[in-house]
Order: sequence, then C-alpha cells, then structure tokens
Amino acid sequence: MNDQQAQSPLAGRRAVVTGASSGIGRATARALSAAGASVHLVARREDRLRELAEELGPGTTCAAADVRDAAAVAEVFADQAFDLVVANAGLGRGVAPLHEGDTDDWADMIDTNVKGVLHTARAALPALRAAGRGDLVVLGSVAGRQVYPGGNVYNASKHAVRAIYEALRLDEFGSGVRFTTVDPGLVETEFSLVRLGDQEAADRVYDGMTPLTPEDVADAICYAVTRPPHVNIGEIVLWPTEQASTRDVHRSGH
Repeated sequence: MNDQQAQSPLAGRRAVVTGASSGIGRATARALSAAGASVHLVARREDRLRELAEELGPGTTCAAADVRDAAAVAEVFADQAFDLVVANAGLGRGVAPLHEGDTDDWADMIDTNVKGVLHTARAALPALRAAGRGDLVVLGSVAGRQVYPGGNVYNASKHAVRAIYEALRLDEFGSGVRFTTVDPGLVETEFSLVRLGDQEAADRVYDGMTPLTPEDVADAICYAVTRPPHVNIGEIVLWPTEQASTRDVHRSGH
C-alpha cells in the first residue's frame, strides 16, 4: 500500500449515508469523506444536508428523503452507482410501559427503524449485486441484543434490524457484497432528546458517565469498510467503558 492509498483508503468509492443530517450519520459522512469516498447525504432536513455538503466539499451531494417512503428511497438509488451504503436513519420515541404506549410512536419507530432499513437495502442491493462487491452497513443497537424496561417497541425494532442483517448474509451469500451491523450502547446525540422530548431529561441519560461519541461509531464503520475485500467485519458491538449492559451504567457520585 502506498502513502496515498493509506491516507485515502476509500478513494474511488461512492457512499450513501441515510440519517446524515445529525449525530452518527453526520459523523459517518465526515469520516467516509475524510477517507476519500464521495458521499451522498440523505435525510429529511435539507438545510442541514446542504450545510454538511458544503463543509465536505467537491464530490459530496445530497437529497432530502424520508426512509419511511419506499418510493423516495428508490429514487435516491435510481441510476446511482453506490458501492458503500450506511443505513443509519433511526429513532426512539417514548419510554412508557407497553400498556401505556403511544401507537403513533410505535408506528414511527417501526416505519423508520425497520421499514427504513428494508427500503434502503432493497433499493441498494441490485447495484451492489451487479458489481459483485460493496458494503451495506446497518446501524443496530445493543437494544437489539438486550431489552430493558420501557424499551419494548424500540427494542423490538432493533432486534428486527439484527434479524434483517442476519437474513441478508444468507440471502446474498456468494454475491460478493459485505454486510455489517454496528451496535452501539449509549451515544450522546439528539437521540435522547427526540425520545424524551425534554433537554433536561435527555442530559440525565448521560449524567455521571462518559458516553460514546458519534465519531466513535463512525470510526468503527470506517474500520469495517476499509478491510481487504476478502475480510467481512460482520458485527461490531460498542459499549462505553462505564456501561456493562443496557441496564447497568456506572455513574460517578451515584
């Protein structure tokens, strides 16, 4: 490997990142761009996408689309030769026990976290299969491995993402396409604010401990997609050092 390849291991690759307007998606777009990829940014908030595209510079494009809309996702991939896809878009809504849950919140989580991944994979795979190579990375969660009180439907959606990842590996066996799930624990993003609807409550989620950053997760994604073609990093689980499970977090002063 020469110096230029070492500095730009994704040179010549064309990536698409969903949920790129904030948090892990934004950090991933930056990391892939820094590694040499041309990045297509996808999210609902077009103003944020345009700002990030300007920051990342030439080779970066963007499109406002909602992953819940299968037709909109299909349009993102129409006539595009992406060979690196990060299905990152996702969210949580509420922490009520099941019998008190808001059915609109349930629909939002299932449509975004589950159907959004399905829509993205379905739209991306024809080109990846035709090329006989490429990467499809899905953003899971430790909540897809362990449940916790109040997690119910969010936990179910992330368990579904893990099942989709495992099914993809079997369905696409021999295609040359690599599949990766990246499952983080507590990451400090807008996630808790969106889920809880209150900044003070969101801040308490990370009180007394050091959570992961979006950049930590983006670094793991970059590691997976920059391995040699014969190496598929299938599953990455990231925990903050102070988090032992979805329920057990060491907090200083507590």
